[in-house]
Amino acid sequence: MTALPDAPRAFAARRVWIDGVFRPALLRIEDGRIAAIDPLDPAAALPDGFDVVALPDEAVLLPGLVDSHVHLDEPGRTEWEGFETGTAAAAAAGITTIVDMPLNSDPVTTTVAALAIKREATRGKLAVDVAYWGGAVPENLGSLAALAAAGVVGFKCFLSPSGIDEFGNLDAAHLEAALAEIAAFDGLLIVHAEDPAHLHGDGALGPYYDTFLATRPPESEREAIRRVIDAARRTGARAHVVHVSDAGSLADVRAAKAEGVRLSIETCPHYLTLASDDVPDAAAEFKCCPPIRDAANQDLLWQGVVDGTIDAIVSDHSPSTAEMKNQGGGDFGLAWGGISGLQTGFASVWTEAKRRGIPLAALLPLFTTGPAKVAGLAGAGTIAVGGPAHLAVFAPEEGFTVDAAALEYRNKMSPWHGRALVGVTEATYLAGRRVFARGRGVLARGGREILSAEAAVAATDVDEEVV
Repeated sequence: MTALPDAPRAFAARRVWIDGVFRPALLRIEDGRIAAIDPLDPAAALPDGFDVVALPDEAVLLPGLVDSHVHLDEPGRTEWEGFETGTAAAAAAGITTIVDMPLNSDPVTTTVAALAIKREATRGKLAVDVAYWGGAVPENLGSLAALAAAGVVGFKCFLSPSGIDEFGNLDAAHLEAALAEIAAFDGLLIVHAEDPAHLHGDGALGPYYDTFLATRPPESEREAIRRVIDAARRTGARAHVVHVSDAGSLADVRAAKAEGVRLSIETCPHYLTLASDDVPDAAAEFKCCPPIRDAANQDLLWQGVVDGTIDAIVSDHSPSTAEMKNQGGGDFGLAWGGISGLQTGFASVWTEAKRRGIPLAALLPLFTTGPAKVAGLAGAGTIAVGGPAHLAVFAPEEGFTVDAAALEYRNKMSPWHGRALVGVTEATYLAGRRVFARGRGVLARGGREILSAEAAVAATDVDEEVV
């Protein structure tokens, strides 16, 4: 692909994702927003000019993707990732909006003061827009409304130990209390749903993945998800279950949704593209909680993707240092549990979907409007007149091999290392300005914070700092 202008006035493409379909269109950009969407004759030559990005036939123009589940770990654990490297990885994947988790930063985002510290840590570092989840822990129940007013888009909780001492989990009574409190201001609770009564095997487990997998059985997810459904039903609160790995839970989710329980769920690229039987010995880069399960379970998760039971596909990007990942020489009990998937998630899922005969159009809502709706980010993940010109130029048929060393992460690890994937992000635009170019990396740091009260207008006044 030829060089693309950094701040074009228009985009022309024969395939633009608008209102749930691909169609030829010419987008006109003014002041970082889409000023007009005009028809484009697919039989005519594409317009040419210095200030027009004219996509070749093999490329598609997408709205910037949205990832509502990202751990950037800053401040306090920036050696794990950080806003600078994490948002660069997002931009390299065509993602223009992420929502940062309240852990594993230090302090965790469970108070208004901690949110202020995190916001300060972003200054000058953002390659994409960032919103924030707050945390719901036993110590801050009763004060969640104040944190919501400070700008978080919702609250994350764990029903089992989080792995971080300062972010405690909620028992059944705490869960009920949190949902009742959040229902009073129509907030959202997002839940790591594993029942600790079904978890076992703390400490060293050895290098064999099956041994680790047995310590976190499907029953743990099923029981926890049922508990969330029951509590959401009683309180009328909105609840979202994060990183669902057990397809056996989907029947309960379908029934709850049909009943009118205010419930949504997500899954992750690693559950849709990796299978337990294929995990090598001592390959701790595959460790996450809940765990990657078998291929039969994966097939059923894909049914949930296709039939709409699953509302979003997000990375749960949860990196650590190489030393933490390789503790015990690849012992699955001692290694940090988290997968680095922010930069490769979309391509890996598209590769598997293509193999299964699932069209790109069926996936795009789960990477755009799906996660945007979960986080309440009005206008994100769409191409619409008046909306921000957050765009990605994507080549869906171009192949590449994942090289972990070439990824933008601070710690260069990936369970997809060495895998052949299809789908390449050629360029990413934030408010009409190119922030990433393939082969050149991040070009600008103009990302904005999105606070809950500002979500619909967050992309205005993009900073002019250039790397």
